[in-house]
Amino acid sequence: MPRPDTNPATAPVSELAWHALAADEARSQLQAPAPLSAAEAGDRLRRHGANALPEARVRGPWLRLVQQLRNFLIYVLATAAVITASLGHWVDASVILAVVVIQTFVGFIQEGRAEQALSAIRHMLAPKARVLRADGQHMVDAATLVPGDTVLLEPGDRVPADLRLEKAHQLKINEAILTGESQAADKTTVVVNSDAVLGDQSNLAFSGTMVATGTGRGVVVRTGQDTEIGRISGLLAHTLSLRTPLLEQMDRFARRLSAIVILAGIAIFFGGLLFSGLPFRELFMAVVGLTVAAIPEGLPAILTITLAIGVREMARRNAVVRRMPVIETLGAVSVICSDKTGTLTRNEMMVTRTVVVGGALEVTGEGYGFDGAVTDARGAPARSPGLDELARAAALCNDAQVVQDSSGVRVSGDPMEAALLVFARKVGFDVDDSARDWPRRDEIPFDTENRFMATLNHDHHGHSVIYLKGAPERVLEMCSGQVIESGVVAELDQPFWHAAITDMASEGFRVLALARKPVARGVADLAVEDLAQGAELLGLVGLLDPPRQEAIQAIAECRAAGIEVKMITGDHALTAGAIARKLGLANTREVLTGSDLDRLDASQLRGRVAEVDVFARTSPEHKLRLVEALQTRGAVVAMTGDGVNDAPALKRAEVGIAMGVKGSEAAREAASVVLLDDNFASIAAAVREGRTVYANLKKGIAFMLPINGGESISLITALLLGLTLPISALQILWVNMVSSVVLAMTLAFEPTEPDVMQRPPRARNESLMRGFVLWRVALVSLLFLAGIFAAWYWAIHHYGNDQTARTLAVNTLVAMEVFYLFAVRYLDSASLTLRGVLGTPVVLLAVAGVLVLQLMFTYLPWFNQTFDTVPLSLGMLGFAGATGVLLLLVLEAETALRRRLFSPLRG
Repeated sequence: MPRPDTNPATAPVSELAWHALAADEARSQLQAPAPLSAAEAGDRLRRHGANALPEARVRGPWLRLVQQLRNFLIYVLATAAVITASLGHWVDASVILAVVVIQTFVGFIQEGRAEQALSAIRHMLAPKARVLRADGQHMVDAATLVPGDTVLLEPGDRVPADLRLEKAHQLKINEAILTGESQAADKTTVVVNSDAVLGDQSNLAFSGTMVATGTGRGVVVRTGQDTEIGRISGLLAHTLSLRTPLLEQMDRFARRLSAIVILAGIAIFFGGLLFSGLPFRELFMAVVGLTVAAIPEGLPAILTITLAIGVREMARRNAVVRRMPVIETLGAVSVICSDKTGTLTRNEMMVTRTVVVGGALEVTGEGYGFDGAVTDARGAPARSPGLDELARAAALCNDAQVVQDSSGVRVSGDPMEAALLVFARKVGFDVDDSARDWPRRDEIPFDTENRFMATLNHDHHGHSVIYLKGAPERVLEMCSGQVIESGVVAELDQPFWHAAITDMASEGFRVLALARKPVARGVADLAVEDLAQGAELLGLVGLLDPPRQEAIQAIAECRAAGIEVKMITGDHALTAGAIARKLGLANTREVLTGSDLDRLDASQLRGRVAEVDVFARTSPEHKLRLVEALQTRGAVVAMTGDGVNDAPALKRAEVGIAMGVKGSEAAREAASVVLLDDNFASIAAAVREGRTVYANLKKGIAFMLPINGGESISLITALLLGLTLPISALQILWVNMVSSVVLAMTLAFEPTEPDVMQRPPRARNESLMRGFVLWRVALVSLLFLAGIFAAWYWAIHHYGNDQTARTLAVNTLVAMEVFYLFAVRYLDSASLTLRGVLGTPVVLLAVAGVLVLQLMFTYLPWFNQTFDTVPLSLGMLGFAGATGVLLLLVLEAETALRRRLFSPLRG
């Protein structure tokens, strides 16, 4: 995206690079040299419009309903229902229509997510604003603010519009929703370069961000959709959601199957007229029966149930799936693009390293938790008088509070100061008693000019000490000595400390220096001049928002599964690179920044996105471009994030994953999956569940299609040869909608296969009907054909009765289904094992249920009359069971032969 024009003579006011203009120049451009009068504000409001995001055009419920019905699978189901009703089987027609209604209702509820996301962003705009007008200060609706208005900011305020700051006193603003940075940004009034990225525009306050500390005053430069958050809203409105691979595959499958069935029905009808000798009406009804046999009416139900079970399993893992098909898409993910702050990291600052005169020490632990220790190079706990004094300075020169109780850790104050308190506890310093033992008499608050904070403390015995912390270069200027491990003061070693500062900064640490200065008894006041010289350096601390330990393990698991993990953050390049190395990302040698991305065209970006795994100082446009570049390379992308700045990319990715606890409402509404525990590790579990869902869907298709195939081929054979149909259309409906569906449902409950996370991701365009599945469907269809006709001819030979022969054919078909169920559960391994025979409780329950239903079908008078069946002898039932066993043995032999022939090739 091109940079805003910085030339006031040529740029529209809304597109000026306001951060490159001085405050008085900004007011000159806005023609507002002083606070506006009420009349002028009203006039500008009429010209510029309300300070609000435009309402999205929301489709009405009827239009949304029609959109859901525009689905080819729905057409196939509706056709099946009409055909079933034309046969007079109203119960089965009702069942099929119920599936149509459920499918449509689920999609109807899930529609309108983009509108909800835009609505969530609109709610982030401040409802009230403190504005300075010509007649004084007022609280007004934020929607009435206009360019040129003067706004006052205080701690806790939500910034109501984009402001060019004129005054900033210790002002810090939390901009994580826009930049992804974990710590509040220091704000100044100083002009910055015109090419500064969003996170470096320190003289602007952006609409929707929160004031953390300090006060400020600024002039409104952009309102409504011209603000930074309004620009993201526009991106979100124009970002297209991609269809999931499963929906694309099922749509293609439904179209192809329907075309094949229709063409085959026409061909069979005319072929039957020529060769079968059947009357026209009887032939037509036979072709209708063929159509019913060929269409797997239960497949949408199996699809819905399998996805629903996956959704339930994900809910157990603290992930809410907002669109059911996405759970399967997770199994196809080949790239995970993750935001850093709050996703891969805890969004909690932590001291992870300290440097004292004796050398560098590591600090262990997690975020603000009190557990952890300070250890030396050997991993042994470090303790010395010098380290104790460093901890005292960290605790006393501090305004934050950290409280740990049964509900967790609560922090108030600056996150960096909270991290220093936690560090002092890990050293072993008694933070709670220190405030009583060393009360504060006076202080110098931190500001951007002094670049340090100092406190004057005494110990009730007349001893007074000044403790200070701040930017390391500034603190070193004030020091003439250093405290060594024993607590004794020695001459300051400037080269040692400068080298330590450089090393820590190069690793992405936020570095602070801490020092002390003893003062004479009775001193009660503190001034900046008192600290010009004579301070004693205690040490350095390095702060990071550290990576989650579980995220490190999850990334390793994803890489083992062939999934690339890329980090896209608004943070600084050095920090991003350091965190990436700790996380174990693959390509961390190079970090591309937003400025680097701006210099790449689409073709160059496609090449670079495959080589680089860390992207820093990125804007929402950059994140969106990166996702799109990966998709053009054929990747199935999962994008995680928690800020408003992530929402467009979350919507564009095949799987958008938002953080539920610390994430913004806009991100949650744009996403298709919400993590309730904000834990990246849950994504690896989601991928595992997605792969399980896909594997179970493939088993369901491999189970149902041979049944339909066997039925269809048997009817085609009978029609073309002029034979009596071995199974009637009503009996086919019984098999398809009762026994087949009940048995196939059990496959949705199949557990995860052991090696599921050692396989590479499947291709986006991989068909469910390919390779082995296609072979298995063809083979088993022929075996079902053989079984059906074997039962038919055996019964005709022994009993000479069509009713008996058809009843036995149906029972044989169901018996083959039952035994095939055990074979299809393990497509690539033997089924005749203790685990395979016993199955799962769901499998055994379903088999028992089908046996009961089949006995009712065979022996109850109402079923005999409805389906034209007759009771069978035990010998006939034995024939049906033996046919099922034979089918299982044939498939076991085929599996063993296939593994023997192809396993060496795989190896």
